[in-house]
Amino acid sequence: MLLQRVALGTLVLSAFAFSQAQAPAPTADQTPEPSGPTFGLKVEEVIVPVTVTDFKGRFISNLEQKDFQILEDNKLQKMSYFSRERAQPVVVGFLMDLSNSSRAQWKNFQNAATELALTLLPGKDQFAGYLIGYGSKSELMVNTTTDPEPIVNKIRDMKPGGGAALFDSIYIACTNRALIKGEPIEPRRIIIVIGDGNDNASSKTLAEVLEIAQKNLVTIYGISTSAYGSINEGDANLVKLAEETGGRVEYPLQNIYKDVQGFSSVPSDEGNFAFKVGTGGFASAMSSAVFHSIANIAGEVTTQYILRYIPEDNGPATGKFRNLNVKVALPDVTVRARKGYYPTAP
Repeated sequence: MLLQRVALGTLVLSAFAFSQAQAPAPTADQTPEPSGPTFGLKVEEVIVPVTVTDFKGRFISNLEQKDFQILEDNKLQKMSYFSRERAQPVVVGFLMDLSNSSRAQWKNFQNAATELALTLLPGKDQFAGYLIGYGSKSELMVNTTTDPEPIVNKIRDMKPGGGAALFDSIYIACTNRALIKGEPIEPRRIIIVIGDGNDNASSKTLAEVLEIAQKNLVTIYGISTSAYGSINEGDANLVKLAEETGGRVEYPLQNIYKDVQGFSSVPSDEGNFAFKVGTGGFASAMSSAVFHSIANIAGEVTTQYILRYIPEDNGPATGKFRNLNVKVALPDVTVRARKGYYPTAP
C-alpha cells in the first residue's frame, strides 16, 4: 500500500507541479466564505468539463479548442474559454456510505477515501473539499476546507451502521456548506460518492437531487462498493447521477479475477480458488483494484478539458432544462460531459 501511495502521489503531484508553474498566485478570493444556503446566484456562464477517451479508454489530452463544438438545444455556441491545463481549481465533496451494506469492505473504502482526500487536496488554496457521511441520516461532517487533515481524521473515526440516505447527502452538498468565491466556474464542483448507490432513508428523490446537481453545475463520480457477484439495485442510481452530470462510476471489486487464468482447472487440496489460500493474494488484488480506481478518478478530475460559454439566442432564463451536446472532430472517441443544465441556480 505504501508503494501504491508513493506512485499515486508522484503521478498526481507531477500534474500539480506542471500547473503551478504557469498559474498565478492564489488570492484571498479563494478562501471559504461563511456556510449557509447561498447557492442562489444566476448562472450566466456555463462551464462544461469534458473527458475524451479513445476506443481503449485511454485519455486523449492533446486536443485544441478548434476540435470541440458545444450545442445547446441543437444551437451552436461560441466558446468564451478553453483550457487543457492540469490541476485546475476544484471543490470536491467526499460522500461516504455509512450504511450496513458497506460493512464487509469498509476498511478498503475507508482507505480509498483517505487516499482520495490526500491526493485531491494537496494543501494548496485552489483545491478545497468537504466531507459528508450518510447512514440513516446525512451529515456534513467537515465543512469546506483546503486542509485535508480534518477530512482524513474524520474518515478514520467513521463507523458504518444503519440505512442509506444517499440522495439527502447530495442535496446537502448542493445547498448547505461553505462556498469558495468563484464557484461553480473557478473552482468547479465535483462530488465523489463512495458507496453502492442504494438509498432507503432519504426525504429527497433521485429526480430532485439530479435536478439540483444540474442547476449547480456539479459533476458526480462514483466508486462503487458493490463486490464481485453481488446484485446491487442501487447501481442504476450511481450510473444515472454520473452520466447525466458528466462523471462516471468505478467498480474496483467487480473485476478482481479478470487477470487470474486457469484457477478453476488447477486441482488444489483446499479447493479451486482464484488466489492461493494463505498467500494474501486476494487482499493484495483488492488493494490494487481500489488503488487503480482512485488513480482513475483523480486522474480524470485533474486532466479534463474545460469549456465555457455564455448562452446565445436561447431566449429568457425561464428555468427550463437545456440540453447540451459536446462534439469532437475525431473518429472512434468517447466524449463524456454533462448532458444539460438549468439556466438559473435553485
